[in-house]
Amino acid sequence: MLFRQGFLFKLKPNGRQARLMSRFAGCCRFVYNKGLSWAKEQYENKTGKHPSYKNLSALLPDWKKDPEMLWLSECYSQCLQQSMKDLSRAYCNFFSGRTAFPVFHRKYGANDAFRYPQGFKIDETGKQIYLPGIGFVKYRRSRYIEGKAKNITVIRNADGWYVSIQTEYEKEVPVHQGDEVGIDMGVAWFCTLSDGIQIAPCNTLKKHLKKLAQLQRSLSRKEKFSSNWRKAQREVAKLHQRIGNKRQDFINKVALDLSKKHAVIYREDLRIKNMTASAAGTVEEPGHNVAQKSGLNRAILDQAWGKFFQRLEWKCEQRGGQVIKVAPQYTSRICPICGYESKENRRSQASFKCMACGYRENADVVGARNIKVRGQRMSACGELGEVGRAQVNRRMETVHGAGQQQEPIEVISGVSH
Repeated sequence: MLFRQGFLFKLKPNGRQARLMSRFAGCCRFVYNKGLSWAKEQYENKTGKHPSYKNLSALLPDWKKDPEMLWLSECYSQCLQQSMKDLSRAYCNFFSGRTAFPVFHRKYGANDAFRYPQGFKIDETGKQIYLPGIGFVKYRRSRYIEGKAKNITVIRNADGWYVSIQTEYEKEVPVHQGDEVGIDMGVAWFCTLSDGIQIAPCNTLKKHLKKLAQLQRSLSRKEKFSSNWRKAQREVAKLHQRIGNKRQDFINKVALDLSKKHAVIYREDLRIKNMTASAAGTVEEPGHNVAQKSGLNRAILDQAWGKFFQRLEWKCEQRGGQVIKVAPQYTSRICPICGYESKENRRSQASFKCMACGYRENADVVGARNIKVRGQRMSACGELGEVGRAQVNRRMETVHGAGQQQEPIEVISGVSH
């Protein structure tokens, strides 16, 4: 089976190389923003020209000939073309409903980078990488890369420059000998398994929130764009990077451990974007419990469930495992023993007591067990996630009766039911 994997290393450029990298990133950012302006102008004037890669890349030769933009010729041409390809892909993702409308890139933002599709060379023995237009740059080789390098991306972070190498390789997928398990995501516990194991959250943002507030207050007192302001800004950026690195490390370790132990993992098909929507409301209809909902949203986003699901699926795929999405509705209100469903079964966030048979258990464990059973039923019937979700809704209509108002659908076990 064909796999793609990324390897991230920190670069050690000299002064000249660092300035060239900054110039290349600036050129790519400039053409991306100019291409976005061009696409908006074509739409407003109804010229019929679409922001395809062909139309966008055709603009580059004319821009390079413009007397005011001759400096674009100093950047490697394929890096500029890749920036246009990113813009074209952003429009495709927007029109397909996967992402929001493309926005302009800011200096020192998350997109301060440039990519080489070819022409680069990797010398792992000498611990250096050849970047066209820049030369050989040393890097910290923490491990050897696996597979054939397809492209490399140079990224600016708070503490310097990094290179991300995407490789491609064939690998024989093994037959996983593990068991099946259901996982219930939460805030008090990062995730709870159907076998009763609970994994504590990392809460990286929560642990550094006080320090982050101090640095941001210090930044707000500085004169904007002064030398001290830039120093304070770098401190804030480094703390954000440290928080992200700790969260990423925690997610990878948990995903790796689960993928090694379990062949089939049933997880909730969560709508994280809807769950973390603001409760502020409008001027005419202001929201309720806005501060509490804001704190809950921050706690949910601090767990990074979406990134965890991505890493879990990729690691399970590498080891011959499988991740199956399950509709999350009412999973922590249904008794796993007798099947009785009622909101009275769960009167608190942590405890579950069946009002029919008296069964007692942790509410998150009950949710994980119901997720596993529901996933096994869906897998046996060959149903997809949306089909399972529709059947859950039909079942609830039968329980509540025709014409009766249904109870609010639970969002996440252990958070809000």
